[in-house]
Amino acid sequence: MPQLVRKVHHVELVVGNAKQAAYFYRKAFGFDQVAYRGPETGDHARASYVLRQGDIWMVLTTPLHHLDPLNIWLTNHGDGVRDIALEVDDVDAVFNHAVEAGAAAAAAPADREDELGAVRTATIGTYGEVLHTFVQRKGYKGFLPGYAPTEVRGLHTGLTFIDHIVGNVEDRQMQRWVDWYDRTLGLGRFVSYDDKDISTEYTALRSTVVASDDRVVKFPINEPADGLRKSQIQEYIDANLTAGVQHIAMHCEDILETIAALRANGVEFLAVPRGYYDNLWDRVGEVSEDRARLAELGILVDRDDQGYLLQLFTRPLQDRPTLFIEIIQRRGSNSFGKGNFKALFETIEQEQAQRGNL
Repeated sequence: MPQLVRKVHHVELVVGNAKQAAYFYRKAFGFDQVAYRGPETGDHARASYVLRQGDIWMVLTTPLHHLDPLNIWLTNHGDGVRDIALEVDDVDAVFNHAVEAGAAAAAAPADREDELGAVRTATIGTYGEVLHTFVQRKGYKGFLPGYAPTEVRGLHTGLTFIDHIVGNVEDRQMQRWVDWYDRTLGLGRFVSYDDKDISTEYTALRSTVVASDDRVVKFPINEPADGLRKSQIQEYIDANLTAGVQHIAMHCEDILETIAALRANGVEFLAVPRGYYDNLWDRVGEVSEDRARLAELGILVDRDDQGYLLQLFTRPLQDRPTLFIEIIQRRGSNSFGKGNFKALFETIEQEQAQRGNL
């Protein structure tokens, strides 16, 4: 089967106040605001702000009328990811294949047009209330038809592209969605972790990564595993009421500069457990980055047989313990920081305990 999806086109978040959220992502993460759709452009139902940094495109959407069903979405989930849009070469072929393979159709293929040209799109549902919109650009030069270009610059922080997007699903549902992605979108199993790989004294989870053949699209899928206390995955599902997107991993080329800039902008990151760096260098060996600076900024490091990676995770971006951002730099490694799972979990458990959810 030829590869069906090329890359993540954009990620759409439903938020309670898109104007304020756009300000936050500009000031905290350094995104540019590049397009807008709302009453001023003829859409009186919703306001959407398009943000870009590198090849990362985000759309922040707010309903403007009390009868809009997105209000129910917000009540149930809070601010979060509603749509992971995927760029494809042939919308009709990908949509038909997915639906014939069992995907639920949300919007049939149709052209969206304005004075700059046309884009063809279609949409299917995936886990929880998350959607995948397929986008066939057909040479279109703007973002998408219906959006007016704007230019509000942010102070870039070095973010370049979406490395992966992680979904949390209910207990014993991970394999179902792994099979679903393989069957509907041709995203095969890349790597798996069980509860022996990802656990602490109290909690555990299982995870499988599905990916396109070229590894440009990567979707880890997590489910809770039995433990002495509530898993972070179960806490997420309880707060979100269903399965959903746990985090978006954004790649950078110089994580020292990026994390320093993000911290200076007020972005809150998970704390590194005490003693993390005591035996880190024995475990991961030599790295090009300054060790003292890595420790000062609280950056996690892991190595596999192909190289190493550096990563750090923000705290949840809203009061519900749901969506957060990962910052990642790869130095040859294609893995997902298995050696850091225990440290990450211990930190999350500390925050769960503070919320009374452990």
